[in-house]
Order: sequence, then structure tokens, then C-alpha cells
Amino acid sequence: MRIIAGSRKGARIFAPKGLDTRPTGDRAREAAFNLIGPVDGAHVLDLFAGSGAMGLEALSRGAEDVVFVEADREACRTIDRNLEKLRLHARVLCHDVARFLAAEPGTYNLVFCDPPYDQFARIRDRLARHLPKLLTPQGLLVLETSSREPEPDLSLPLRTSRRYGAARITLFEL
Repeated sequence: MRIIAGSRKGARIFAPKGLDTRPTGDRAREAAFNLIGPVDGAHVLDLFAGSGAMGLEALSRGAEDVVFVEADREACRTIDRNLEKLRLHARVLCHDVARFLAAEPGTYNLVFCDPPYDQFARIRDRLARHLPKLLTPQGLLVLETSSREPEPDLSLPLRTSRRYGAARITLFEL
């Protein structure tokens, strides 16, 4: 995996070992950022962050700050390693995403949400309840789900939904 664009373009990043984390591939990440557009100065939240690839890409492209939320300790260590390697600064919270969302931790211009594919149906209602509160006006939510699943509905205005291999990238705009 590598950073696609921005100040750290071409830099390779680490992914957590094992099968518990499924990093967003380069192709799907590039396509997502083409759909998102410029992120200069954005305040970003990366939920179910895994390797941190989406948030790292946002930092490389000019985001002001990123908060990474990930429950898996090995994945949190991997994000820290990537931040150190790329000489970037961000907050890494090793927390359960559901508990983090329930705490209503502020608002963000851009939220990435990439839950484990097999858990999305179980947590969809909780995400639909909490995610809109996290977005600033004109804020953007980028949700990654399995391409095998139908287009997700989170009761937010849909901007677009596209499939890239095993991933479906859906953008919602407040």
C-alpha cells in the first residue's frame, strides 16, 4: 500500500498483520478521493481506521488534522508507525467506535467509516443515529461497505455510490 497523492505521494505504508483488518486498496482509495475533491484544511475523522490509509491520505493531501479511531491495538500501533514514518501528526484513539460515537466527540468536515463488512448490518442503525451529528454543514461521510451488499442507507442525503472490486464507496453529504 502507498500514499496516492499530496506531500507524501508514493510513500509506502504499513498494514496490520493478520486477517482482522482489511485496508482500503490503492485503487478504491484513489477513486474515493477523486469523488471527495480537495481536503485542504479539513478536520477529518477516520472510524474503524485499520491501517489509517484513508486518514493518512487526507493528511498528505492537506487536511488540517485527523482523529483515528480503532479498537484493535495492533492496528493502532500500525497507525502510529505510519504517522512516524511519514512524519505526520494526528490523534490515534484505541477505542471501541460505538462508545466513541455515543460520546458525541465534536464535528468534522470529512468522516471516513469503514466497518468490518460482516458487521455493517448489525451496526447500521447505530451509525445512522450518530454519524449525522458528527458532520459540519456541507460535511461529507465516506462509507465503505462490501460491493456485494446493496447501496447503504443512513438517512443522509446520498451524493454517490460506486463499486471498486470488493468495495463499495458511498458518499453522503449533510
